[in-house]
Amino acid sequence: MSYAPCMPHEYLRPTEDGGHRCWWPGEDAQYIAYHDTEWGRPVTDDTKLYEKLCLEGFQSGLAWITVLRKRENFREAFARFDLDTVARYSSKDIERLMNNAGIIRHRGKIEATINNAARALELLEETGSLSKYIWQYAPDVPHGRDGISDHPMGFVSTSPSSIALSKDLKKRGWKFVGPTTIYSFMQSMGLINDHVEGCHVRDDCEKLRIATRKKIMK
Repeated sequence: MSYAPCMPHEYLRPTEDGGHRCWWPGEDAQYIAYHDTEWGRPVTDDTKLYEKLCLEGFQSGLAWITVLRKRENFREAFARFDLDTVARYSSKDIERLMNNAGIIRHRGKIEATINNAARALELLEETGSLSKYIWQYAPDVPHGRDGISDHPMGFVSTSPSSIALSKDLKKRGWKFVGPTTIYSFMQSMGLINDHVEGCHVRDDCEKLRIATRKKIMK
């Protein structure tokens, strides 16, 4: 769902109370709830940020709704994404997860989740806060495209911010954190605001994004 903001009405759908929301949740109730209450709202909790980085990695090559419908299964399988616990997962745990039909059984992504827990603990040791490290990459502009001129249809899958964060995470040994995955992560965690102009939650998300960025970067 990576795109730059644009105004065509085909990218807005009516809400139940006469407003408008982004088009991509369609009519799916779970997807609509995710859009309205989660997507684009700033997250600063380290565990939740790690979880979303992992789930975005699992999404790679798939639709987000596929992961969203399995999210609770992922949380159970990965100990609620507790960093210390996941970082200690062994080869037996990998085989257990490969036999778990409730999640996406991709060995490389499972191994990346375990690896990334260890890398996150290293970041915490270095910086004291995964949140502060990640939020330093939140751009000044709402949509994160950092001055790239708008395409008429506006669809993008990376930005200078996502490329920079991806590059640094890879240098630190993280896996499945390519710039497109990181762009989706930044959208969902509120570091950038890619709700379509006219979406009923866009302004609220932007106010929260600005306030969060200012507070964290003091």
